[in-house]
Amino acid sequence: METISKKNIMKLNTIKTIERSDFVNMGPIKLRQPLPTNKLEMVDPFILLHHYGPYDISETNNPFDLGPHPHRGFEPITFLIQGEQLHRDSLGNESIVKAGDVQWTTAGRGIIHAEGPSKAFVKKSGTLEGIQLWLNLPAEKKMIPANYQHAKHEDFNVVSSEDGKVNIQIIAGDLDHNYGKIATQTAVNAFMVDVEVGGEYAIKIPESHQSMLYLLKGNARINDSENLKLNENQLIEFNQDGEGILIKGKETSKLLFLSGEPFNENVTSYGPYVMNTQTEIMEAMRDFQMGKMGFLPVS
Repeated sequence: METISKKNIMKLNTIKTIERSDFVNMGPIKLRQPLPTNKLEMVDPFILLHHYGPYDISETNNPFDLGPHPHRGFEPITFLIQGEQLHRDSLGNESIVKAGDVQWTTAGRGIIHAEGPSKAFVKKSGTLEGIQLWLNLPAEKKMIPANYQHAKHEDFNVVSSEDGKVNIQIIAGDLDHNYGKIATQTAVNAFMVDVEVGGEYAIKIPESHQSMLYLLKGNARINDSENLKLNENQLIEFNQDGEGILIKGKETSKLLFLSGEPFNENVTSYGPYVMNTQTEIMEAMRDFQMGKMGFLPVS
């Protein structure tokens, strides 16, 4: 763990949009969806953000068990906040993802995967909560070979404020020359930020990046303004007009910060596929039906 003093930022990124995180139904699953909304279609290159749980999991209640399903053209990512999940995929990977871990799947030309609470976790009962993020791939990388990365929480670099009231888990990208464990296909930053009351930290944002901040729990003041408070389950999209943002904890809070270089490409999506044209969507559906994305049996 490295301790970093707060950096002075000459110009703060202004806020473009503040979005609520309403509940939506994904099949039998009820979860929060701060992205997309009726007002915010995407924050290029980020397409979708789901906040699922907290669910009370037991042998008589298991609402979040996603059986085998395909993906193509983007990177589905899971940040597990509480609980324990089993990941399986058509590449032959099988791993137990625990609280604080991240699973970063590059679907590329196609992968079939399944995730849900492990049998051991269901048997002992507990709370399951996580973030599912869809990160787009540029046209030139949509058909690359699929890949899977599982990074454990204890292996991430953590940057702390001088007073120890802010701890930032660097999942991907670069924060003050400290780097994430995930190898990314595009220029992207992903940080999980834990802030105590009174803790503050200035996160630098590359000028070329679009960025957003999602508050999982607590209450935080953004850019040291009384008028810019982020309440629980809200998402902020920032303008590309500054050098970074300032986060200050009004309560003990957990936030997910994301930034990336936009592709500025057409996006066409249908179910589990994210491509650039409708023809490519039809090809993805055909390739899945023909078994070209592999095979994964139901457990």
